[in-house]
Amino acid sequence: MRDAVIVEAVRTPIGKGKPTGALAQIHPVQLLAHTLKSLVERSGIDPALIDDVIGGTVDQVGEQAMNTTRYAVLAAGLPDTVPATTVDRQCGSSQQAVHFAAQGVIAGAYDMVVACGVESMSRVPMWSNVPAGKDPFGPGVAARYPEGLLPQGISAELISAKWSLTRAEMDAFAVSSHRKAAAAWEAGLFDAETAPLEGVTRDECVRPDSTPEILGGLKPAYHDPNFAERFPQIEWNITAGNTSPLNDGASAVLITSSETAARLGLRPLARLHSFAVTGSDPLLMLTGVIPATEKVLARAGLSLDDIDLFEVNEAFASVVLAWQQETGADLDKVNVKGGAIALGHPLGASGTRLTTTLVHAMRERGARYGLQTMCEAGGLANAMILEAV
Repeated sequence: MRDAVIVEAVRTPIGKGKPTGALAQIHPVQLLAHTLKSLVERSGIDPALIDDVIGGTVDQVGEQAMNTTRYAVLAAGLPDTVPATTVDRQCGSSQQAVHFAAQGVIAGAYDMVVACGVESMSRVPMWSNVPAGKDPFGPGVAARYPEGLLPQGISAELISAKWSLTRAEMDAFAVSSHRKAAAAWEAGLFDAETAPLEGVTRDECVRPDSTPEILGGLKPAYHDPNFAERFPQIEWNITAGNTSPLNDGASAVLITSSETAARLGLRPLARLHSFAVTGSDPLLMLTGVIPATEKVLARAGLSLDDIDLFEVNEAFASVVLAWQQETGADLDKVNVKGGAIALGHPLGASGTRLTTTLVHAMRERGARYGLQTMCEAGGLANAMILEAV
């Protein structure tokens, strides 16, 4: 049976997703093109061998419309014979791209494929693809959920309440994320995975001097009297400090089979072992990482104790801490270089950013198995397991 291996993985530094951000002047197509070009240069492959490029982007409108991935392929100088498509599974879009790419290689539909993603939240703000006054859900959803669906911040608050997570616990987790990220940068552990551009060499949102006292002074980010009446259990502990910021960035991984890698003299970083995707309650839309983790472990025939490193997207501190409570995972193995609270969360790029960080961390630490999972809007989650080769 064919397998699928990652032979190269790269990302941009991550900028603040606002007009003054370090990457705000770079068109999203150019952001993604930069990672594609870097991927080809670092691997040394003939780009004409790429069978497909599958990219994730969430807000597919404006400068991120019209199949952004295809135009990034052209902007990167790849042959115009290289096809591309853009997918949307919300925050997990580029992780889904990895799943599709690897499954295509395993099935024999591809020999070499790129999975990637981009989001420029400074140029294409979140929800830009929903014009004012338009309903993206329709009457069937309204009938099924007559009280209405929720913003992600309210879901994060409900998770905090359900799992009895305190403000102090979430703030401490956020501080730890910043400190781990800062330490990893100082130790040069991100150098192998990042491709600087336009003079930007580091992630812009990492705050090494963050403290619980500083975060403790921040106001609740999502307080709303209507939701407070509807959900009296909410204590309003979610703030900008224990939440991922808005960001710009791109990332990409090169996937092939072991046979093709050997033939071309490419060194695999990890084998793509198992995959899972699941739906969950769209009101508690960010808890899908819990059943997704259980599902992928079962498919892999592994237990939680077999996993050496975890990447769990830090959309909100409450998501990771609730996942940890339910799974019993050792937090010392989770997001060892920091997570999205510190590094940033450029939506469509985050899936392959986590993969890029995970494969490099596995190599650095001699890990055998790594597990990646991401919560996604609408009550979805992806999970996959990587294995050292």
